[in-house]
Amino acid sequence: MSASSDHEVVVEEAAVLAADLHARPAGQVTRAATGVDARVWLSVDGRDEVNARSVLAVMGLGAVAGQTVLVRGEGPRAAEAVAAVASILRTAEAVPG
Repeated sequence: MSASSDHEVVVEEAAVLAADLHARPAGQVTRAATGVDARVWLSVDGRDEVNARSVLAVMGLGAVAGQTVLVRGEGPRAAEAVAAVASILRTAEAVPG
């Protein structure tokens, strides 16, 4: 964790996906990112970051099981937000079928 300004905290954490990033976990990620005082972004394979508050952007990553997603947060509660999002990604369940 590092501070980028007076009260601005920046946190990064890598999470290996337990399952493909389909609609249900994408919605969970969006809710977790929206529920705290922080801005959260996700990226896969070094591609551009997407806003974790947008379910369409999260699903648009096209991330699949086994890929590593970088979760980056900024703000007063960045550590909490990043930990919550990373936990969802690590524990997402596959679509039954």
